[in-house]
Amino acid sequence: MKLAVISGSHRNGSESGKVARYVQQQLSSAPDVSSVYQLDLANNPLPLWDPEAWQPSEKWERLWSPISAELTASDAFVIVAPEWHGMVPAGLKNFFLFCTKGELAHKPALIVAVSAGPGGAYPIAELRMSSYKNSYLCYIPDHVIVRNVRELLNDPATSQSPDDGRIRERFQYALGLLLQYGKALQQVRASGAVNLARYPYGM
Repeated sequence: MKLAVISGSHRNGSESGKVARYVQQQLSSAPDVSSVYQLDLANNPLPLWDPEAWQPSEKWERLWSPISAELTASDAFVIVAPEWHGMVPAGLKNFFLFCTKGELAHKPALIVAVSAGPGGAYPIAELRMSSYKNSYLCYIPDHVIVRNVRELLNDPATSQSPDDGRIRERFQYALGLLLQYGKALQQVRASGAVNLARYPYGM
């Protein structure tokens, strides 16, 4: 399977980027994973979506088509979302506006929320509420919240504290579940039941 990790912070040198790199490393060593694509919105910022993106255009072909192709080829996703003022960053919400051609449709995703303090729950609720309707992305029931992120995952290979060890164990469990959902939903997409041409938008 091919996986994709989306780092939703558009701040260079972000803690979310650190978490996304850790996730990518863990997935890359999984036996069922052939490759892992990482989209870091800090290094690959997308312009604000506008309706022109739906029309043939050299600008959007250059900016979005390579990303769209990578997402389309992926079987499952990890969405890393920092909590900014109790919200998902605007750049991550903007990313979902571009996913209108079935790139994410009927594929599982694990939400990973990141907080510098004891928070992190609001991005989970926001993404589950508003980012799946037209993209048809299937968030799995489990999620991970990396609280006090500056103290965690600083050494990719070795746990530095009991809290660090616990979050690594939680990642191992949640990513293992994501891979099983990835296998299962391949069958759904192959079944012929999905008709995005007739029903491109959720209700």
